[in-house]
This record gives sequence, C-alpha cells and structure tokens, in this order.
Amino acid sequence: MISRPAATLLLADGTLFKGYAVGKIGTTTGEICFNTGMTGYQEVFTDPSYYGQILVMTNVHIGNYGTRAIEQESDGAKIAGLVVRNFSEHYSRPMANNSLQQWLEEEGVVGISGIDTRALVRHIRNKGAMNAIISSETDELATLQARLKDTPSMAGLELASKVSTSQPYVAGPASAQFRIAALDFGIKRSILDCLIARGCVVKVFPAHTTFETMEQWQPDGYFLSNGPGDPAAMDYAVEVTQKILAADKPLFGICLGHQILARAVGIPTYKMHHGHRGLNHPVKNLRTGRGEITSQNHGFGVSLKAICAASDRVEVTHVNLNDGTVEGIRLKQHQAFSVQYHPEASPGPHDARYLFDEFVDMLKKAPVSAR
Repeated sequence: MISRPAATLLLADGTLFKGYAVGKIGTTTGEICFNTGMTGYQEVFTDPSYYGQILVMTNVHIGNYGTRAIEQESDGAKIAGLVVRNFSEHYSRPMANNSLQQWLEEEGVVGISGIDTRALVRHIRNKGAMNAIISSETDELATLQARLKDTPSMAGLELASKVSTSQPYVAGPASAQFRIAALDFGIKRSILDCLIARGCVVKVFPAHTTFETMEQWQPDGYFLSNGPGDPAAMDYAVEVTQKILAADKPLFGICLGHQILARAVGIPTYKMHHGHRGLNHPVKNLRTGRGEITSQNHGFGVSLKAICAASDRVEVTHVNLNDGTVEGIRLKQHQAFSVQYHPEASPGPHDARYLFDEFVDMLKKAPVSAR
C-alpha cells in the first residue's frame, strides 16, 4: 500500500474528518454534495454541473478502472474537490490511459480518502448541503475555518458563464437535417452526441449570447443546457429564453435549462435541502404512466405550487417518485419542454433517451415559417 500524506475535511457546521490525501496536494473549498452512482466516476468528475462543488462518492471503491480521455464529458475536471472511502492507486482495465491519481494530479483536483463516507452522507442528508474545505497542506483548524468562512454560498452564485465556451463552435455534420442552437451553460458532450445521432447539427453558443446573434445562424430549434449555479442569478438567460418562446421556435431544456425555462414563464426556483445526484432516481412520466430510472445532478428545483397556479400555461410531465419534486414540464402555448434530470445519462441508464426523439419529432412538425 502506498503511504499518502494526511488530509483534513472540515464542514461549515464544524464536523471534522481525518483521512489521507489523494490527487493534488493543496487546499480547496466548495459546497459539499454526494453522488450515489456505482460507476462512471470520470464522467461525473468532468460534468460542468459540478463546478464549485466538493463531491462525495458513495461507492466504496473509486479509481479501480483508471481513466480514459474518451470518457470525459468536458475538457477536464470540474469538481472543486473529491471525497472517497477506498481510493485505488492501481487500475485493472487494459484500455485505461492513466491511474485516477495521475489524472487528478494533472487536473489539479485536491481530494481526501479513508473517510467514513456512509457517516458523511447521512450527515449531509440530515443537515443539508453546506460548504466544506479539504486540505492536505494544514490541519490547523483556525486557518481552515477562516478560509471556509470566506467561501460563498451556492445560493445566488452565477457559475454558468465560468464553464461556458468562450467562442461558438459547431458539432455534427453540416448536412444534418436539423440545425440546433444550444446555449452553453455547461453542456455535456453526451448531450451533443445524442442530438447528432438523431440528425442534428448543433452550434454551441456562449452563455451570454443574444437571441438575435443565434438567429443569424437560422436554427430550426433551440436547446438550453445543463450547468452549475443558481438559476435565480441568470436573468440574462431568462430574457433570451423569453425571446425564443416569443418566436415560437421548438425548445428543449435539461437540468439548469429546465430551471431557466420555468423562470422564463414566471415559475420560481428554490435551493433544495441536499439535491439529487446519482444514477438510480425513480421518475414517473405522467403522460404515459411509465416509470424511468434516471441519472440526476441538481441542487435547485422548480416550484410545484407555482406550476399548479399556472396550470393553464404549464403542465407537469414528470415527477420524482422519492420526494414528489418536479422532474419535467411542458408549455401548453409553446413548442417547449424540459426535464430536470439527464436523459443522455452518461453515466447511467438510458430509460429517458426517448426525450431526444420527442424533440426531433417536434422539429419535424414545426411550421416551415418557424424553421
């Protein structure tokens, strides 16, 4: 067994854990959250929706199958820090390019292992999401507490522009049947792959792009991506979405995009107690009555009470079977729908990929004048 330096994890409520350093030696802060997935750790670590968060993996063994560049959902690690129980220095998969330790070092991710993650997850589940700090540089509590005190709350943070592309780019063949303009709040590569596989070429635009700029590309439809941060801090995205709706263009949103669509029609969002993150969340499709096992990653939700008050305009299409929260909406007066979870499911089950088919069907049925 490789000997590793000591590391400390301190939560904002004073809860302290001692363990061993993994990844880069250093100090990091962020909101602590947990993911219940048993596989796909590299896809999770590179999901831009985790930007600014310290991630606890509930699966006991992490790192045992190494890393591959092809399995990244973005250009690199997006998590602020990593917490695991058993960290595997060695990997057994022949196709892997690197060990997870080497990858974390190269990506500059500070982590801690040897933690009782079951106890930690129970604590977060009971007490709620909070900020935390990991350090393999110092265990001086006063120093850690001072650094932690300066870490901003996730509520009110606009983070989408920090992970968005700086320049527009095109994904997919120019000869594709449909042209999709995607607002990049932290888009995953698997989402683009799902759209391309269904006959779309996607032009991905920076988060702050105007509707008028995207319209110059003459898209057939629009997509609002996933991403990190508080949707209540993204008025710029809400205003663009309202213009898309006014133009009556087909529109599909996922995760943060779902929240932005809701806010564009007057439905507020709220900070959840500890969010939904994992690969096994049960969701019911209210339109078909069928259940789905879904991949999820969000810490904010859409108000069910407000949707009920606006039932003449907004329909709830999916609900979470664990807590009854809203997982999907459809606008009755527009060609627009969205889901809170991740139908591309990378990692995760593919129960919900039919939603991309529904979006393409909407594009096919759209009036020529709207395309």
